[in-house]
Amino acid sequence: MRRPRALQSGDRVAIVAPASSFSRDEFDAGIAEVRHLGFEPVFDDSIFERTATGYLAGSAERRAAAIRAAWRDPAIAGLIAVRGGYGSAQVLPLLDPAEARAAAKPFIGYSDLTAMLTFLTIHCDLVAFHGPMLDGRLGRGQDGYDRASFERVVCRAEAAGEMRAPGIETLHRGDVTGRLFGGTVTQLLASLGTPYAFNPPDGYVLFFDEVGERPYRLDRMVTQLRQTGLLGRAAAIVVGELPRCDEPGGSLLGRAVMADVLADFHGPVLMGFPSGHTAGPQMTLPFGVMCRVVADPHHPTLVIEEAAVQ
Repeated sequence: MRRPRALQSGDRVAIVAPASSFSRDEFDAGIAEVRHLGFEPVFDDSIFERTATGYLAGSAERRAAAIRAAWRDPAIAGLIAVRGGYGSAQVLPLLDPAEARAAAKPFIGYSDLTAMLTFLTIHCDLVAFHGPMLDGRLGRGQDGYDRASFERVVCRAEAAGEMRAPGIETLHRGDVTGRLFGGTVTQLLASLGTPYAFNPPDGYVLFFDEVGERPYRLDRMVTQLRQTGLLGRAAAIVVGELPRCDEPGGSLLGRAVMADVLADFHGPVLMGFPSGHTAGPQMTLPFGVMCRVVADPHHPTLVIEEAAVQ
């Protein structure tokens, strides 16, 4: 895996919108936080375009062109997405893997941006970052994202080490090492059968993130992962917080269903890791790096064992 250069104070960071349109207030609040982090945000007015339907941030061609321009511009050090929603998969055929590899710049996003993270990590062999976007995360400041983990993995050329947080629990005990891949599972499954399919190596660690999916849908996702063989390839699973994944009225909990459908999984499983869709501040994870899953009931920990940047 190729590691991008670490972001440093004063770096120019391209703000891109590969997916849905967004609120200008959220955008402006996120831009302010990017500056607070010490970076200079770079964008032009084309980022505010919308398609006639209103739910996309301009045409796929415009969205892809902004990403490619940022990769080609030597003055741009990295890219941060505005928001998820829908649309990232549309830009993938318009991107050049060789261009992405040559640029080797940090790309930060989650949710629908899982399509981009899979493209970069699986198909371009680049480390990429499951971390905060402007809308709802950076725009909320310290309430929206965990600055410490962001800086540890994106700004420091050293292994981030132990990643712990209250609420993480052990479903299956164990201690294994593997390369970390994953994201929002609806996006991972939507990629199957396409040239941009989620196709991680044997022995990988799966990060399983979801939001607003009823328990039976989580069951369906795990079942499909099992039937495709992707679950069998994983050495361990780290499940996110699963916000709004309980049955209406609370009669059935998403976490309980995950515990049930993963009962026969062969490796360690952690539950409740706060990255991606979270109720509180979101931690940043580097995808594509070696990590260790320590599923100990007393000290459940994800350990990032190598530097994500250089």
